[in-house]
Amino acid sequence: MPAPASFSNYIDTHADAFIKRLGDAVAIQSISSDAHRRQDVIVMGNWLNGQLNELGVETKLVDLGTHEMQGQTLQLPPAIIGRLGSDPAKKTVLIYGHYDVQPALKTDGWKTDPFTLVVDEDSGRLIGRGSTDDKGPILGWLNVLEAHKNLGIAIPVNVRFCFEGMEENGSEGLDECIQEEVKKGKDGWFDGVDCVCISDNYWLNTRTPALTYGLRGIAYFSINITGPGQDLHSGLFGRTVHEPMTDLIKLMSKLVDHNGDILIPGIDDMVPPHDEEELKLYQKMDYTIGDIEEAAGGKVALSSEKTTVLMGRMRQPSLSLHGIEGAFSAVGAKTVIPAKVGGKFSIRLVPPQTPEKIIPFVNAYLEAEFAKFNSKNKMEIEYLHGGKPWVADVKHWNFEAAKKAIEAVYKKTPDYTREGGSIPVTLTFAESLGVNVLLLPMGRADDGAHSTNEKLDRSNFIEGTKVLGTYLYEVGAAA
Repeated sequence: MPAPASFSNYIDTHADAFIKRLGDAVAIQSISSDAHRRQDVIVMGNWLNGQLNELGVETKLVDLGTHEMQGQTLQLPPAIIGRLGSDPAKKTVLIYGHYDVQPALKTDGWKTDPFTLVVDEDSGRLIGRGSTDDKGPILGWLNVLEAHKNLGIAIPVNVRFCFEGMEENGSEGLDECIQEEVKKGKDGWFDGVDCVCISDNYWLNTRTPALTYGLRGIAYFSINITGPGQDLHSGLFGRTVHEPMTDLIKLMSKLVDHNGDILIPGIDDMVPPHDEEELKLYQKMDYTIGDIEEAAGGKVALSSEKTTVLMGRMRQPSLSLHGIEGAFSAVGAKTVIPAKVGGKFSIRLVPPQTPEKIIPFVNAYLEAEFAKFNSKNKMEIEYLHGGKPWVADVKHWNFEAAKKAIEAVYKKTPDYTREGGSIPVTLTFAESLGVNVLLLPMGRADDGAHSTNEKLDRSNFIEGTKVLGTYLYEVGAAA
């Protein structure tokens, strides 16, 4: 069921006002990982709550408690839970987003003030921190609500909201908040939710809209090697002691090869092979090797085959080496033998893998390899954090509704993608509510989320708002 023409017309004629409101949101420096900006995150939450209330949404601010960060005890920003509509004849959609952002300084390499939304009339870019991640998509939903309120049109579904202010810093307290709300049953605000829609990711390229049905999980480790009682002078102790750095480098070289193949036995074997139907999803994607190499900034793709690269990113596990803690890395030539070093690496996981399943394989392999060294140093394997992968059913009516909405607005069939990264709350919603979860991205692959000069294209903001609204109509009409 398409959205009424009056809805699309309203979005077009009020585009400048919507962009101004996005500018108001971007100006609030809601950096959740900076203790000095915690009050700004809370201000942003209160601002968003006020906007929702003005548009007719009943809300409650959930106190998530406190946490320790940067030597301070800080109040966690509130979770905003909202509801609009309670018609038992209508489907109920739960919408998630986050109102916090990554840090940003002009000196990081921004061409403009990161917290002043700049409208580049030539390129159509809306440049500012949070424009695409995730204030733009949240405000897209506000645009939808405003249009219906001012036009006097009933929204075709019941809507529930869950917005948080800690997504960029671990989503502390949110899982428990969601689970507690679900436990309340008919007394809870999530009662009767039929599906979930999240707009917190991006198209695969700059050309074709996407629907995302999978996310990789993660297991993050540190290999800690210790030996000498303190750092040593290489001139005095070189070739006289077992050096922790030497052991670590050798051990990390045994985790993954130069082609990206994981060398830990049993990890790849957990993943079932793809079938022909799944393979067709990758073959149909509007994506080229040039796209991945442009995004990477160099001609470094592991394969010249599009499907091989896409499956490596989306449906296969990967192991990446991230860095070495305790090693000399400053300017100059310090001749030190570190007494203690820690090598950081992570494994991106796909179903049916979980951190709990792969940790024993990692531990057993590293212990066996280290034993072969006959080193007098000591090794400790530290599991730092992790999250499970998620995959949804693309044949579900929730995905079909989003597909129809994209086709109605963009006149294109979307790519069906699985993201290489992780959004842990996705799995929390899927497991707690037992409903289909959809990722419906607004922005493009080149938006630069988390990077300098983050942007959201004007066309994606305005047409993306139309997609969100049309999606609700298609959900309302779904069988």
